[in-house]
Amino acid sequence: MINKLNSIFVTFFGIGKIKKIPGTFASLATTLLLFFLFHILNVSPNIILFAVIIIFLISLYAVNIFIKDLSNKDPKEVVIDEVIGQSIPLYLYEISHNISKDSNDALKFYLIIFILFRFFDIAKPWPIRDLERRLSGGVGIMLDDLVAAAFTVACLMFVWSFAP
Repeated sequence: MINKLNSIFVTFFGIGKIKKIPGTFASLATTLLLFFLFHILNVSPNIILFAVIIIFLISLYAVNIFIKDLSNKDPKEVVIDEVIGQSIPLYLYEISHNISKDSNDALKFYLIIFILFRFFDIAKPWPIRDLERRLSGGVGIMLDDLVAAAFTVACLMFVWSFAP
């Protein structure tokens, strides 16, 4: 029972079991979920931040349990790392400037953030690929997506600093 719940968690309710591009589907599901939470339900950013932190902390342990007996120590079906990585830039977008955002504008930026995060997560520019190779277990699996999220945020900050 515990292993089944753990599998549901690390595969983000089975999305990780999709045969083709499960990480992209998990990122897309996260993007849609956060849009719904922020713009339809108007959930407090503090609640979402708390949830992301708790999910991240649980993920470190859950991923280690999931991969313990596998020969592949970074299986494609583990997509909880994409969920956390995609959540960070979306959350930071939502709390930036402390203003109410129009849902249409938000959709545009959610799409840009989704594309940027997937680019950095797939391309794995230095030091992302290095981290993935050097660190093992749940930490390595989670950390490369955190750095991809940081690259996404840095890219957005760079572009917005020159935008009118």
